Amino acid sequence: MDKAEVVGVGIDVSARELVVAISGQEPEHRFGNHPTGHQALIAWLLGQGKQLRVCLEASGNYSLDLSLALHQQKRIALGVVNPRLARRFAESLGYRSKTDPVDAHALAEYAVRMPYSVWAPPSPAALQLRALVRMIAALTRMATQQKNREHAARASQILATVLGPELARHTRYLEQRVAKLRQKARRLVAQDPELERKWQQLLSTPGIGEVSALQILGELAVLPPTLDARQWVAQCGLDPKRHESGTSVQGKPRISKAGNRHLRAALYMPALVAVHCGPGAASFYRRLLQDGKAKLVALTAVMRKLLHGIYGMFQHGENYDEAKLFPVCS
Repeated sequence: MDKAEVVGVGIDVSARELVVAISGQEPEHRFGNHPTGHQALIAWLLGQGKQLRVCLEASGNYSLDLSLALHQQKRIALGVVNPRLARRFAESLGYRSKTDPVDAHALAEYAVRMPYSVWAPPSPAALQLRALVRMIAALTRMATQQKNREHAARASQILATVLGPELARHTRYLEQRVAKLRQKARRLVAQDPELERKWQQLLSTPGIGEVSALQILGELAVLPPTLDARQWVAQCGLDPKRHESGTSVQGKPRISKAGNRHLRAALYMPALVAVHCGPGAASFYRRLLQDGKAKLVALTAVMRKLLHGIYGMFQHGENYDEAKLFPVCS
């Protein structure tokens, strides 16, 4: 497509409003973030040019319905960008303030200047699974907080008498909700042959149990099928970020974290278990420590390895094979 023919459109999405900007045009336009507003936006967009590149940030549920509506339009190529990458791009253009109009204009420029990947909508089952596992993770955190409050209340006889029973009831309620949602998520996976296949492959991996398998599958199931293993790592935010300038500035490499924090959290515990229970992962981890790597750096490397292994299993329809993932350590 000739760049001269492309109309770049940036949309900043919030709970109630869509702020829309066109590349090269100063004023922005506003629409409601609801079905009627989406239809008004689409009608307005189709009057702007022959071919449109629309760019918006991945903002969870706030942008999902809009993304699905835009994807159905043949004249609209939709790109969904990681928020951190979008912010860094805006700063490279000299935008220091962060407001809805500024973000919309930056996204419009991103649409015409940067490499563009057209968004592919996940299956309904994958979207439902991700919603369930994220709710499970949120309720699990709440249950942990409640247990901590119970522990603190027990330190005082007065508070233990007044608050203890109520805190305990709330904790039990949260744990019951988590258990029911896990059962619902498991039934959803069982009803979808592709999700069930991937679920079984995850369970074949040392360090990944049923709880972690649900979390990981819920996040990976919505990724576009065109991504390769390195792009999976980037999506997860586990790709290394270097800080070097000439010969005098040699900062320690760090992971970018410009990706899915839910997936990083889901991989952490399996990696921790793998370095204690999986011979290949444990040997790989120890070798990194012997090379002078910090424990967290070595554990992050194991997380990346696991993600590469999961990618290979999903692509080739195979169960976990330690000899392939850790050939030197086996």
